[in-house]
Formats: sequence, structure tokens, C-alpha cells
Amino acid sequence: METLLLQNTDQDIARAGEILCGGGLVAIPTETVYGLAANAMDGSAVAKIFHAKGRPQDNPLIVHISELSQWNALVREIPPHAMALAKAYWPGPLTIILPKSDIIPDEVSAGLDTVAVRFPSMRTTRKIIDAAGVPLAAPSANLSGSPSPTCARHTMDDMRGRIEAVLDGGECNFGVESTVVTLATEVPRLLRPGAVTPEELREVLGSLAIDEAVMGQLKEGVQAVSPGMKYKHYSPKAEVTILKGSLSSFCEFAAAQAGHPHTYALCFDGEESVIPLPCVTYGREDDPLTQSHRLFTALRELDERGARQVYARCPSTDGVGMAVYNRLLRAAGFSVVACDAQ
Repeated sequence: METLLLQNTDQDIARAGEILCGGGLVAIPTETVYGLAANAMDGSAVAKIFHAKGRPQDNPLIVHISELSQWNALVREIPPHAMALAKAYWPGPLTIILPKSDIIPDEVSAGLDTVAVRFPSMRTTRKIIDAAGVPLAAPSANLSGSPSPTCARHTMDDMRGRIEAVLDGGECNFGVESTVVTLATEVPRLLRPGAVTPEELREVLGSLAIDEAVMGQLKEGVQAVSPGMKYKHYSPKAEVTILKGSLSSFCEFAAAQAGHPHTYALCFDGEESVIPLPCVTYGREDDPLTQSHRLFTALRELDERGARQVYARCPSTDGVGMAVYNRLLRAAGFSVVACDAQ
């Protein structure tokens, strides 16, 4: 099919709404990454998302709303701590999981009894939801396993010919997907880190467990209850290895690889002059927000340069850095080397 490139105008937003209301797919901008949207109330439309992405169907989707009041119909009940969390961080890059209502199709929840809901802060996103007239199910608008797109060009690279339209809303502010927390457990549990940090969640919730899959791999046979938990994600075509350690030890390791063709370093801003490999940067070492904004673009740039082997500088896991490390860890297929110990 021909994929339309729509602009951020009232006329094109209305057109996007028509496509979505009619059961089609539109890639839409959000403040986190571009999402591949469908009518969340239409199971057959949602099923098209999995086909377009090549996404495993046991991976649940997030439902996006444009008004807080829309949340009520999607879940069985909204307990006080859930409403407190929503009032603190919605609209924004936070997804809250609760037991689902009967109107949520199994295609959205992957057969689980819960649903993930987000109220995005980007005005364009909310206008598209309003134009569609229904909440929208929307995972990241990339081919499954590839880096998530943070601009319309990268979205079109992956989705051209697969969906009806891409709406260009410019670059995404945060650059990594939303924080996901489940409140369907006795103790609230962080399932995917993002721009809303564990420290910020604890300010509202008090107690918060961090799922083992945040900093590692989901155990074999365990069903994913959130996007971004189960499969290798966000990966360029190159093989990526994270090197933990100092810059000097990274440079020593890199020097031993310098004779190998198509070998690159993924490093922090300003380090290119000392690393003996061609480099792509992904933000400042002391600023995880610049890292989150840049990471997926940097992974795609490595593909554009023809990289086959990539050695990545390891970010901090504090604050938003946890989200950056989580995405980079999955891009690397959980391959981590402590280069100081070599």
C-alpha cells in the first residue's frame, strides 16, 4: 500500500483520525517515541499492528487517552494510589497497569487480565486521539526488534508500504519509551524504566519493587506483562557489546579492535578524539536526558554507516540513566563485558 506522509495541521490530523476510526493504522508522534496507532476498541484493527511490525502477539500494547476521564472505562477500578500517581505525572511519559475492563480486546492485553494506559503530554498526540474519537493502542512504530523511531523519517523507513499513514510531528522530546509501572500487584512494580524515575514513583507510592527484567533478561517461560520486557529490542543490524569500565580501559579495549573493518564505538560526546575507532555519540556522560534523546538515533546512524560490530560505553543506571541502560542492554542482546577486568 502507499503510505501517506501527513503534516501537523488540523486538516491532516483530521485525516489521521478518519483512517484510525476506519480501522487503519497511523504512525503518530508522542513525547517519547513515534507510536503505531490503531483503534484500541477494535481487535481486528489492533491485530494489524502486530502484522505491520512483525511483533510477537504475546506482547501487550499500551492504550493512549486524551482526557483523564477516559481512563475509567478501560479499567475495573482506579484505586486512590493510582489516581495520585496520575495526578502527579499525567499527562506525561508514564504508563500505569491495572486490571482491565471488559471492553479491552484480548489483542490489546495479549490475553492478560490487565491493561496498560498512558495519557501523553504531547498536544498533537492528544489531538489525534480526539480526531479518532477513541483511545488508541500504540506500540513503538518500528519493525519489531529495531531501534524505536524518534522522527518521522525513521518511522517512514520502517513502515513505508506497511501502514496507511505517518504523521510528522517533529522530533520526540524524551527519545525513549514511557515508564511502565503495574499497580495490579500487592506492591507496585516497575516493569520498564523511562523519564519518570523510580525515585519519583516512590515519592507518590512509597514502596516500589523493581522487576528483575529491568536490569536483566526475562526468565524463560515467564509471560511479559509489559512492552519492552521479553524480547531483544531496539537493536541495530550490528552486534553490540556494552563495555563497563573507565574511558581509559575502554580505549585500551578498542585499540585491540582497531584493525577490524566495520567496527565502531558508541560513546559519549567529546570522547571521539581519544577512542581509536570510528565513533557515534549518544549524549553527554553526565546527562542521561541527552543520552535518552539521542540513543535510538545513534543506533540507526550505526546502521547507516554500515557498522557490523559496536562497542558501547556504559551509561550510569541512576535516575533516567536506568532507562538508557535498559534500552542499550536489550540492543546489545544482554552482552556486557567488564573491560576494567580484562
